[in-house]
Amino acid sequence: MAEKDVIRTDRAPGPFQGAPYNQAIRVGDLVFVAGQLGIGLETGVLAGAGVAEQTEQIMANLGAILEAAGSGLDRLVKTTVFLVDLRDFAAMNEVYAKHVGERPPARSTVQISGLPSGALVEIEAIAHT
Repeated sequence: MAEKDVIRTDRAPGPFQGAPYNQAIRVGDLVFVAGQLGIGLETGVLAGAGVAEQTEQIMANLGAILEAAGSGLDRLVKTTVFLVDLRDFAAMNEVYAKHVGERPPARSTVQISGLPSGALVEIEAIAHT
């Protein structure tokens, strides 16, 4: 069985309020990234009031974590997007599409009742190295 390696970078926010999880785990050639909110590294708060700004920050955070794991946004194989309001889908999707390229990963998008810190969107990911 492959070893489970903890991925941690200072270029993206750490676990929410000291919660017991890691930014990502690498097993073999796969990287499993915990759900990311649009929290800015420097400010510690949401990057903006809209879903587009929050999605932009999420993609930056995902990119930093994946890079630390020896991967990147171009190696995403599966993402799950959690939206508080599906009416925000188009705005999220426009930003998301800029970052995943011409061969986007498989994706699920679901509406949920709420997220920490009043966030409008959260994205978790699986990528290969």
